[in-house]
Amino acid sequence: MKKSWVCLIYSFLILIPVSVSSQDASDVQEILSALDELIVQKSACHAGREKRIEGLKKQLAVTADTKKQYDLCGMLFDEYLHYQADSALNYVKRRWHLQGMLQTPDLKNEVLVNRAEVMGVMGMYNEALTALQAVDTAELKDRYSLTYYYKACRACYGWLADYTAGRREKVKYLEKTDDYRDSILATSEPGVNRDIVLAEKKLLLGKPGEAVSLLNRTLSQKITLQQQAYANYTMSEVYEARHDSLKQIYYLARTAMADLQSAVREYAALQRLSRLVYENGDVERAYRYLACAMEDAVDSNARLRFMEVTEFYPIIDKANKEKERHERRLSRNMLISVSVLAFLLIAATFYLYYWMKKLSVMQRHLYNTNRQLVTTNHNLEQTGKIKEVYIARYLDRCVGYLEKLEQYRRSLEKLAMASKIDELFKTIRSEQFIRDERKNFYNEFDKSFLDLFPNFIHDFNELLTDEGKIYPKQGELLNTELRIFALIRLGVTDANRIAHFLGYSLATVYNYRSKIRNKAAGDKDRFEQRVMNL
Repeated sequence: MKKSWVCLIYSFLILIPVSVSSQDASDVQEILSALDELIVQKSACHAGREKRIEGLKKQLAVTADTKKQYDLCGMLFDEYLHYQADSALNYVKRRWHLQGMLQTPDLKNEVLVNRAEVMGVMGMYNEALTALQAVDTAELKDRYSLTYYYKACRACYGWLADYTAGRREKVKYLEKTDDYRDSILATSEPGVNRDIVLAEKKLLLGKPGEAVSLLNRTLSQKITLQQQAYANYTMSEVYEARHDSLKQIYYLARTAMADLQSAVREYAALQRLSRLVYENGDVERAYRYLACAMEDAVDSNARLRFMEVTEFYPIIDKANKEKERHERRLSRNMLISVSVLAFLLIAATFYLYYWMKKLSVMQRHLYNTNRQLVTTNHNLEQTGKIKEVYIARYLDRCVGYLEKLEQYRRSLEKLAMASKIDELFKTIRSEQFIRDERKNFYNEFDKSFLDLFPNFIHDFNELLTDEGKIYPKQGELLNTELRIFALIRLGVTDANRIAHFLGYSLATVYNYRSKIRNKAAGDKDRFEQRVMNL
């Protein structure tokens, strides 16, 4: 379905009237691009003709009426004539047999002209002339039959003139062609077909301007694809006579599009267009056009067209191969260049990767150094804060102790002056004063520490297993275990100093530290270091 739409689009494109005066190089490139696409879709156009042929064959197979069979064979002949000459000849032979059964002289002459047409397409010009000479022109009563006969004669002598080497014979065949052209003009009815022939006559008479006017009028009308092909081809001959190669290419391209759209395989425009395109330097496009023309000429068994193609094919094939060799050399050079560049790029990539890796290591070292510096700064800041707080508290505490010692001395002095010797000794021997002061000291330490590290208890318990978490009793700020690790957090890691500070034995401090370390979640050996980082 998609291919059918493509063919319809190109058919519409060909039907558009053309203003010759507005054509330029861009128009030529546009029409050539449209032709390129149509060549790619050529099989879709052929499918339409094959479908029509199949339908006619089915009708012929079920028709018993001899006259109807004759007519159907004629329709199949028309479909095959410029599509597949061998098949067209088979239906001519069948028509000959059927007209003998019908015993109608007009039909006999019609079949002879049919035979001449197909023989001409196949390049068998002597056989074509023999068939035309066998026609009894006296029996051609109506204008259609006469015109059909004259067209066949003109085509046959035109082919002979094109492919005759001797000048004398060529002139003779050209005169014959001109005579039959005049006969066509005399017998054909006014209309598109007659105007096209008349334009051709005007061109031969040296009146290209009149020929262009006739053809422009023809192309502005709604005409068949076959008429479009004839009109555009004649227009290309006009511009060939005027030595206007650009417009000649344009109208040959339009002719080729009409030929391809109508799904014929026997044509002349595309191979002529190939020559012109080649002369303009577009070897690749010329080769595509000639290859398409050769393929169709072979499929249609049109010997004349095949000869036209093979005459020029070696030249363009050589040019195309030379172009391909040049492109291969260019591709090879480009490949070598790209390979060298790729190698250099890979080398540069590895070099860059080496330095990026080195830079990454340097960045990582710098990052770690920065982290250590931040940590050190933080520790210094905390240490400074700790020193500031504890020095202030230490001074306050020292002043407080001095005052308490002064009060304690005065109380002892009073007892001595009062001669209360027993109470004096009792007070001296009592440890309550020391216990109270130690308790106050620890309480003051706990407050100071928790002021500095308010989240210490929570953070410390995060380092322990669920079963080993430690919380102070109600009314306590820190208990003994927490106080030991509070000292470690402050940087007091020496067991002797901790024992002296808390008033415990060295063994007791060791036991506490070991007991808590065993409850640590994670690496137990790094537990105290993790505490110091809280």
